[in-house]
Amino acid sequence: QVQLVESGGGSVQAGGSLRLSCAASGNIYNRNCMAWFRQAPGKEREKVAVIYSGYSVVARTYYADPVKGRFTISRDIAKNTVYLQMNSLKPEDTAMYYCAAAMRDACPQSQADFDYWGQGTQVTVSS
Repeated sequence: QVQLVESGGGSVQAGGSLRLSCAASGNIYNRNCMAWFRQAPGKEREKVAVIYSGYSVVARTYYADPVKGRFTISRDIAKNTVYLQMNSLKPEDTAMYYCAAAMRDACPQSQADFDYWGQGTQVTVSS
């Protein structure tokens, strides 16, 4: 079992920055996939960024088109923590942001295949 706890959400004006953190604990595999998803009111949950990493593995990342060049996903393996640095925030980035984990050798394509989810942290960007 793995527990995920997000933090770092809040309210910011357009153009501002926030850094989200996701602390993982429990039975964490050496190599695994961590991701950030978001869900805005009235919309489906969407993938934002993904990082596949582990000891002796060069991290691989993926970003959704709307956040490319503005968001950066990173990981501190020693702390079992994943970060999402969000810069140049826009009102359309307003959503509940969720951390998810898949304890496997490849990142799942489907949200349903992520094994563990956090409770979410709210990000609100005002214009």
